[in-house]
Amino acid sequence: MNSLLENRPYIHVGSANDLKGFDRVIYRSFEILPGLLSWGTLIGTVVLSYFNPTLAAFCVIAFDLYWLLKTIYLSIHLYRNWKRMKYNINLDWVKKLSSLKHDHIYHLILLPFYKEGKEIIEGSVKAIINNNYDKKKIILVLASEEAAGEEAQKIALEVKEKYGDTFFNFLITKHPKGQEGELQGKGSNISYASEQARLKVIDQNKIPYEDIIVSAMDIDTVPYPQYFSCLTWYFLTTPNSNRASFQPVPLYHNNVWQTPMLSKVVASSDTFWQMIEQERPERLVTFSSHSVSFKSLYEIGYWQKNIVSEDSRIFWNLYLANNGDYKVVPLSYPVSMDANLSTGFFETLKNMYKQHRRWMWGSENIPYILFNFLKDKKISFSKKTRHIFVQLEGFWSLATNPLIILFLGWFPLLLGGNKFNSTILSYNLPIVTRDLMILAMGGLIVLAAVSLSLMPKIPDDLNRNKTKFYLVVQWLLVPVTIVIFGSIPGLDAQTRLMFGKYMGYWVTPKSRSLNNK
Repeated sequence: MNSLLENRPYIHVGSANDLKGFDRVIYRSFEILPGLLSWGTLIGTVVLSYFNPTLAAFCVIAFDLYWLLKTIYLSIHLYRNWKRMKYNINLDWVKKLSSLKHDHIYHLILLPFYKEGKEIIEGSVKAIINNNYDKKKIILVLASEEAAGEEAQKIALEVKEKYGDTFFNFLITKHPKGQEGELQGKGSNISYASEQARLKVIDQNKIPYEDIIVSAMDIDTVPYPQYFSCLTWYFLTTPNSNRASFQPVPLYHNNVWQTPMLSKVVASSDTFWQMIEQERPERLVTFSSHSVSFKSLYEIGYWQKNIVSEDSRIFWNLYLANNGDYKVVPLSYPVSMDANLSTGFFETLKNMYKQHRRWMWGSENIPYILFNFLKDKKISFSKKTRHIFVQLEGFWSLATNPLIILFLGWFPLLLGGNKFNSTILSYNLPIVTRDLMILAMGGLIVLAAVSLSLMPKIPDDLNRNKTKFYLVVQWLLVPVTIVIFGSIPGLDAQTRLMFGKYMGYWVTPKSRSLNNK
């Protein structure tokens, strides 16, 4: 086991606390970097606005122009992926797959859960059953937590009793609590479940590891009807598929008609970002529900057990273990998941914030990448530079750009004093900023159109025209959502990392009714 890990003692580092001596100092300095860049940018903008408002004003205009061009660039990618995904949804993947030898391929599907209700667990299992892939080639694992208590075990057994015979094997695992060196969460759970599946199912049935595709899915994941046929086709047609992960597009549609408007906008925005990244595969890393060869997963020691961001970290583990010869293949095919919904409106907003802070905690990958790139001499300098820039720019822009656009861009006028405010530049700054932002807001038209086209059928008990109107108008909330659920949780996560206040794993509560009826 772990043949890829030979001579790589740092590949499962979780934080600076796992290291000693000079290595700890270096890693700790890298943990400070994301927050330092973000706070340095925001504070620097304010300071520059006071001491040199003219230069600050030109920087604001340049930044607004950059934002406009970036909006156009991202909108084009979104439109392209929308077309690609619509095409893939309508494609007959069973027929396409029939031209390839695929009977030897098995799917190991991991469904980790904590205290989610039977309705949610059963919904995902039913969706897998309704997929048009041979269920006798599927090993389904309900990965429970000992910490969840007996009720979770009872639900798991009820689901197995009802659907167990449908699959090649239906396994229930119970991840022990309080394991040394582990952070209780999805990563440690699915790692334990994978090894249990290997010992109890895979090895006993002598299934070759290279013939197994592992899909780690959140418990609320509902794969579209042809998902596993599509995934199998990509796996078989990707050169050296044991050095690739496979990423679907998450659509947060399971409970979309029960969610408040803010939740819809934020969930759709998360989907759109993943769609845009699918058009830039050189930047793509695994997120949430994803798939990978069991052979590669076994050799790497499964997912890291001591971090929060296990879904993206597994890509970096495999990338480093294979000396940079590893990639993520975009499927441009969807799975449906739950949008944030709780027992009341404000509780839903609170959970939305916590979920996005956990996702923004993905900045913990930056020190991991920088530290391991220092140690790894086999990955080319150009690859290292590109990945470092993409990760730093991504988390920096999420934390700072909305605040600069909506608030800090006005600081030259507020802090520049009478001398600056009497100049032509000060008069034109709000006009130029307004015009550039109005043009950039045109991107909301693209967002609204794509969102509307991807929505499931409107229920009969909702007014169709009124619902469509709200689905379009809701995008006017974007300036609010990108600050409250983008910049602020991003700064929150990066500040915690900067000061070594490491986060634990927070499980997003799942609900299908706002009033929890």
